[in-house]
Amino acid sequence: MKKNPFLHLGVIALSLLSSASFGQTGTLNISTDSKTTISKHIYGQFAEHLGRGIYGGFWVDKTLPVKKQDRIRLDIVDALKKIKIPNLRWPGGCFADEYHWRDGIGPATARPRMVNTNWGGVTEDNSFGTHEFLELCDLLGCEPYIAGNVGSGTVDEMSKWIEYLNSNSSSTVVQERKKNGHPAPYKVTFWGVGNESWGCGGNMTPEYYSDLFKRYASFAKDYPGAKLNKIASGPNADDYRWTEVCMKNISSGMMAGLSLHYYTIPTGNWGKKGSATNFDEKEYFSTMVNCLKMEELVTKHSAIMDKYDPDKKVALVVDEWGIWTDPEPGNWGVLYQQNSLRDALIAGTTLNIFNNHSDRVRMAALAQAINVLQALILTDKEKMVLTPTYHVFDMYKVHQDAKYLPIKLSVPDYEVDGKKIEAVNASASQDAAGKVHISLVNLDPHNTITITTSLSDVKWQTVSGQVLTSAKLTDINTFKDANKIHLNAFTGAKKDGDKLVVSLPAKSIVTLELK
Repeated sequence: MKKNPFLHLGVIALSLLSSASFGQTGTLNISTDSKTTISKHIYGQFAEHLGRGIYGGFWVDKTLPVKKQDRIRLDIVDALKKIKIPNLRWPGGCFADEYHWRDGIGPATARPRMVNTNWGGVTEDNSFGTHEFLELCDLLGCEPYIAGNVGSGTVDEMSKWIEYLNSNSSSTVVQERKKNGHPAPYKVTFWGVGNESWGCGGNMTPEYYSDLFKRYASFAKDYPGAKLNKIASGPNADDYRWTEVCMKNISSGMMAGLSLHYYTIPTGNWGKKGSATNFDEKEYFSTMVNCLKMEELVTKHSAIMDKYDPDKKVALVVDEWGIWTDPEPGNWGVLYQQNSLRDALIAGTTLNIFNNHSDRVRMAALAQAINVLQALILTDKEKMVLTPTYHVFDMYKVHQDAKYLPIKLSVPDYEVDGKKIEAVNASASQDAAGKVHISLVNLDPHNTITITTSLSDVKWQTVSGQVLTSAKLTDINTFKDANKIHLNAFTGAKKDGDKLVVSLPAKSIVTLELK
C-alpha cells in the first residue's frame, strides 16, 4: 500500500460523522507543516461613491445626532476597528474611472459638483475627497487602497495624484497638499491602475489594457517610504484569457497584484438576481453553488499566474466579491440590500477559500462596507445595525497574519434536487502564540455534523469557540431587532481524552481556538 505523504508527523486528523445519516463520515486533515502566512489584507473592505456607502454612511450630515469627527461617523469607525479591517478601497469601483482627484481637494465650498453617471445619476458634491478618505483610514487604523482613474483620466493626472500624496519635495503640487492641511506625506502604497478596464473602466481588450497599464505604471513613481504596490485591473470572473494576456505582457517587477472580480448571483441571472430576504431552499442551494465557484476561479487564475510567475511575486487581489441580489424596493441604483444568515454563510465560505489559497490570494475587498451590496453595517439616519456578515469577519479576524495550516477535506454532501455540494468547508491557522484556530462552515440547513478530532501534533488543554447561526436562512438583523443574529459562545466542543469532539450545528459558522 502506497504511503500517503500528507499523513506525517505534524498532521491533525479530524473525522466527521453526520448525525443525520448514520455511518456517513468524512475527514479533515490539517498539516502544521507550512511556511505560508494568511495575509491580513485578505480581510479588506471596499467603499465606493455609490448609494449611501459614503454619503449617509461613513460621511454624514453635520446635523445628524451621532458622534462624529468632522463629518466621519465614529460609531461606524469603532465597529470596523473592532474587526481590525486592514485596508479600505476607494473611490470605486466604476466611479473611480470618472473621478478626478483635484475635484475633491481644497475648501469644500469651492469644490465642483458632478453627476455620478454610474450609480443613480445623483449629484456628487465632492465634499468627501482625498483628505477626508485618508483621515477616515487614519481613524480606522487601516491602509488606504486607492483606485486610480485610467478610463477617463490621464497619465499626468495619476502621476500628480501620487506625488501629491507621497512626495515631500518642494514641488508645486506638494506645496498644495501642505496648504490644504497635511504637511507630511501620506505614504499611500496600495494603488490600483484602473478598475474593470474590460467593462465600465473603458471596455478595453486585454492587449490594449496591458500596454496602457505599463504606460501609466511607468509614471506612477515611488517616493521615500512609499514604494507603490501597483495592482492591475484583472479579469471579470472566468475571463482566463484576460489573465493570460496580462501575465504574459506585464512583468512581475512592474505589478504587485492582479485584481479579480466575482459576485455571487443567487439565480445566476443578472437581470433577475433574486431577493435578499425572500428565497426558498432551492434558491439557497443555487446561491451556494455560485458562491463555491470562487474556488474554481481562484484555482484556474492562479494556475495561469504560476506559468508566468512561479515565485508568486504577483498577488491575486480579489478586490470585489460578495452576494449581489435585487435591491430592496425603492433602492434602484443605490444597491441597498438586506443581509441574512445566507450572506454570513457566503462570507465564511469565501474567506475559507481565500485562506486556503493564501499563497497567491494575498489581498481582497468585500463589496461593500456600508449600506451597499453585502455590507458589514446598515444605517438609517442615526440608527446602525451590524449584519451577520460583520460577525463573520469578527470571528475570522484570528486568521489575520497567522500561519496557514494546509487542509484536506472529505465530508458528506448536501443535496437538493439531485445536485450535490460538500456540506462543510473549513480553513485553519496558527497564530504567533501557537494557538490553533479552525473555522468551519456547515452549509446543510437541516443536519448537525459531529466532528471527532484526533490531535496528535498539537499540545492543547482547552477549546473554546464562537458560533453564528439562526432559526432560518432568511433571518436578518433589522433596526427594530438588531441582535436577532449575533455571536454566541460555542459550547458544542469538548476535550474527550486526546480527542476533540465538535457538534457543528446546521447552517452555522463556527471558529474554534485550541490552546
